[in-house]
Amino acid sequence: MTPNSNSRREFLRLSSLSGLGLVLGVSSFAKNSSLVKLTAEAIQLEINPFIIIDNLGNITLVNPRPDMGQGSTQAVPSLLAEELEVSLEKVKLIQSDGKSKYGSQTAGGSSSVRELWEPLRKAGAAAREMLTETAAKRWGVPVANCYAEDARIHLKNSDKSFSYGELADEAAKLPVPKEPKLKDPKDFKIIGKVKPRLDVPARVTGKAVFGLDVDVPGMVYAAILHAPAIHGKIVSIDDAAAKKIPGVIRVMKAERPMPHRTSEAVAVIASNWWAAMKGKKALNVTWDNAGLDKMNTDAYFAKGREAAKAEGINFEEKGDIDQALTHSEKTLEAVYETPFLAHAPIEPENAIAHVKDNGDVEIWAPIQGPDWALRDVAGYLKIKPEQIKINVFLLGGAFGRKAYHDFLLEACFLSKELKKPVKVIWTREDDITQGPYRPGMLSAMKGAVNGKKIAAFHHHAIGESISRQVFNGLQDHQVDDWISGELSAENHKYEIPTWKLSWSNVKTDIPVVWWRSVYASNFAFGQECFMDELALAAGQDPIEARLALLKDERFRKVLEVIAEKSNWKENLPAGQGRGVAVFKSFGSISACCVTVSKQSGGGVKIEKVVSVIDCGWHVNPDNVKAQTEGNIVMGLTAAIKPGITYANGMAQQSNFHDYPIMRINETPKMDIHIVNSGAQPGGVGEPGLPPVAPALANAIFAATGKRLRKLPIDLNEV
Repeated sequence: MTPNSNSRREFLRLSSLSGLGLVLGVSSFAKNSSLVKLTAEAIQLEINPFIIIDNLGNITLVNPRPDMGQGSTQAVPSLLAEELEVSLEKVKLIQSDGKSKYGSQTAGGSSSVRELWEPLRKAGAAAREMLTETAAKRWGVPVANCYAEDARIHLKNSDKSFSYGELADEAAKLPVPKEPKLKDPKDFKIIGKVKPRLDVPARVTGKAVFGLDVDVPGMVYAAILHAPAIHGKIVSIDDAAAKKIPGVIRVMKAERPMPHRTSEAVAVIASNWWAAMKGKKALNVTWDNAGLDKMNTDAYFAKGREAAKAEGINFEEKGDIDQALTHSEKTLEAVYETPFLAHAPIEPENAIAHVKDNGDVEIWAPIQGPDWALRDVAGYLKIKPEQIKINVFLLGGAFGRKAYHDFLLEACFLSKELKKPVKVIWTREDDITQGPYRPGMLSAMKGAVNGKKIAAFHHHAIGESISRQVFNGLQDHQVDDWISGELSAENHKYEIPTWKLSWSNVKTDIPVVWWRSVYASNFAFGQECFMDELALAAGQDPIEARLALLKDERFRKVLEVIAEKSNWKENLPAGQGRGVAVFKSFGSISACCVTVSKQSGGGVKIEKVVSVIDCGWHVNPDNVKAQTEGNIVMGLTAAIKPGITYANGMAQQSNFHDYPIMRINETPKMDIHIVNSGAQPGGVGEPGLPPVAPALANAIFAATGKRLRKLPIDLNEV
C-alpha cells in the first residue's frame, strides 16, 4: 500500500513501543461532553476520540474530520495545542476510521470547529492541569508555582522544568478534572492568530497522499459505464472490442446504489486504469430508456411554478399574511429560480474496496464522512460495522459530493464479485453527467409595504427535498427541517410585522444532495433579492431598509461594516451599480456587496466583491479569508455559469467546456473583512457563499434597472 505515515495501525505500534502515558478520551462532541481517562487496553473500547501524550513526549490526536481543503488538519489540532501550551507542530494527527468510538466524523455543514471547539479545548486544559499537578508534587510546591509552556512544566523563578513525556505516566494516575479552567481568550497564542497551514507544503510539492494516489497490492481497476439516460436499463452488451484491449480482464454488469434507487451499469475490469478506460470507450451497450423521456429539468421547474400558485405546507407564520396583503398600500409578488448544480471537485470520486473471503471489508477512499461510509457499507453488504475497516485520505475537493457514497458501494459490489481489491475511478464526465446535484429550487415571494415600512413577507420554498431523497425521511405532509431551519425568522432576525414561510416538495428522480451551503445557496437568492424589491417599493436604501428590520446587534454590525468597507454611501460613476445581501447560515452571518459596471459593447462586468463575515471565534483569520474567497468564486460561478439541465433523462453538460467554473481572469477584486464578535464559533467553509448571487442580481438592477430573478445570469446579455 502507498505509505501512510499517519495510519492508526502505525500509531498503535509506536505507542506500544514508547508507552502510552496520558490518554484522554472525550465522551461525546456534545456541548456538555465529559473527559475520561483511558488505559492502553481502553483504546479497544467504544469510547470517543482520544488524545495521547506518551512518555517520549509525543502528542497524538485522532482527527475525526477529514480534510477536503477546508483546513481541518490545522484547525482541529489548534484547539488542543492552545490549551496544552504546545506549538501546533507538536501535535501529530491520525485520521479516525469511522468507528462509533469517535462519534460524529462527517466534515460537512461547516461543523468541525463548531462541534470540537469546547471538547478539545477542555481535553487540552485537563491534560495541562494533570501534568502541572504532577510536576508540583515532584517539587513539593503549590500548583500555582508551576506553569506550562512549550510542552514542559516549569517551576517559577527557577530554571527547573519537566517535559510532558517525563510526567505523562505519573499524570495518568490522577483523576481527570471535570471542569478544567480554559484559557482566557486574551491569552490565546494560536487561536485567532494568522498561522501558516502546515499541510500546504506537502500539497504543493506533491507529497500529500490523496485518495486517488492510493494503491494496494493485488488490486484491479474498474471504469464504469453508467447509463447515459440516468436510470436506463441494459438491453445488451457488446464487449468484443473491449476485451481485445491489452490489460482488460473482464467486462461485467454492475450497479450504482443511490439512496433513492439503484441504477444499472457496466464495469470494465483491467490491470491498469488506461486499459480500463479504453475498454469502457470500446463498449457498445444498448439501453432501454423507456419512461425517461419525461425526466427533464424543464418539466421539473414547470411543476415548481404550478406549485408556486398553491399555498404549500405552512411551517412558520406571524400575523395574518392574507389580510396584510389585502390591506397594505403596495403588494409585490415574484418567483425566483436557481438551477441544479454539480459539485465538480478537482479530484473526481474514487475508492478502493476489498471484500474478503471471510466477509470482512477494507476501504481506502477520500470521503467526507468515514462514519457515514461505514454505515452505508454495512447496510449495503449486510454485515456488521465491526467487520469494516476504513482508511481515509485527503480529499481533492468535495463540496458535499463525497459524503454520498455511490462510488464507494460500486467498488464494494465489484470487489465482492471479483474477490479482490477493486479501485473505482469516476471521470469528470461521470461526475457531471451522473450527479447527484444541488437541487434546483424556486422561491415564490409575496410582500407588502405601507408607507416606508415593509409590512409583510411570505417566502414559499419549492423543490425536491434532500431529506426525502437521500434519507427517505420526509413524508408528504412534512417540511424539510434544513429548509425550515435556514429560513426561519429566528435564524434571520428580520422583524417584520407579518411573516410566513411555507414549503412544497416537487419530487424528481434526478439525484440530489447537499452542495456547498446546501439550501442557503438557493433560498438566499429569493429572500435577499426580494428584500431589495420591497425596499425599493418603500423608497428606502437597501441597507437602511434591512437595518430598520433588524435589532440583532451582530446582524447590524455586519451590515454597518459592509456599508463602510464598500463605501456604500458614496456615489458611483455613471453606469455602475452596487448590490448588497446578508444571510445567516451554519451559525455565521455574512454580507456581500457586489459592484458591476455597464460595458460599452453591452452586458455588465463584475468589478469588485466586498464580503464581511461574523463567524464568532475562529482559529485562523487567514483561513477564514481563504474560505470566503472560495465562497465568492463558487457563488459567482453558480450565479453566472451554466447550471445542470436534463432532457430525456440525460444531463446536457459533461465537462468543464460546457460546465465551466470561473477562471482567474474573470475573478473580480475581492475585499474580505472579519467581524470579531466573540460569539461562539460559527461555520466558515460555507456562509460566505449564499449572499453572493443576490448581491450580484441587486447590483445589476442598480446599474441597469433590470430585475433578474432566474440563475444563471448571462452577463453579456444583461
